[in-house]
Amino acid sequence: MGELRVRSVLVTGANRGIGLGLVRHLLGLPNPPEWVFAACRDPKGQRAQELQNLASKHPNLVIVPLEVTEPASIKAAAASVGERLKDSGLNLLINNAAIGNNSSLDNVTQEDLAQMYATNTIGPLLLSQAFLPLLKKAAQGSPGSGLSCSKAAIINMSSYAGSIQDVYVWEYGQAISYRCSKAALNMLTKCQSLGYREHGILCAAFHPGWVQTDMGSSAEVKAPVTVDESVGGMLKVMSSLSEKDTGTFLDWEGKVLPW
Repeated sequence: MGELRVRSVLVTGANRGIGLGLVRHLLGLPNPPEWVFAACRDPKGQRAQELQNLASKHPNLVIVPLEVTEPASIKAAAASVGERLKDSGLNLLINNAAIGNNSSLDNVTQEDLAQMYATNTIGPLLLSQAFLPLLKKAAQGSPGSGLSCSKAAIINMSSYAGSIQDVYVWEYGQAISYRCSKAALNMLTKCQSLGYREHGILCAAFHPGWVQTDMGSSAEVKAPVTVDESVGGMLKVMSSLSEKDTGTFLDWEGKVLPW
């Protein structure tokens, strides 16, 4: 597995955790992308301070305001990215923005499920729809008939917690709404892989590992994987993806996971 080479990439939820890690690693590649679009809810806010610092040092980094649960915000983000890219299209969309909680069968609510699906499942669906014309444009502009992340791809950041077969780390928490939203995201990924293959767009779902982030950590348990390990691993795996990998569910080390 080599280094990922990609002309343009957009990462959602880019102001912290795995999203920020992806942006840092992409900018630090030997051949960094010409464009790294880092999307987050409040680009000028305190929680995006580290992103702002990176943008002041890297002219190829563009911070894009995006609320993944608001269709108008998604549309505006796609328009502003399209203006920058002109005729070249977008090579790689990484749907990383997500929320989580540890709701149980006893206390999960309609509101809780609706919120979780809005961000974790519907958000990636709407973003993929909005950026599809730019992904198609990138695919058309790339030589060769195969699929790859360098050509055009949608990577959905899922979770092994959404595996119906293995129900990963059940003993640490039921996380009902989170698991259901990620299982639905996995199905969406599979559907996208079938529907977008003819346009030359690769689609895959990733489990980033159990990562030391605000979302992945708790007072009782320390997550085993660092952000740098997870992100470095995932970018290596992305660099090696081809036609045979579209519609798969992979972890950060490239292992195929059961749906």
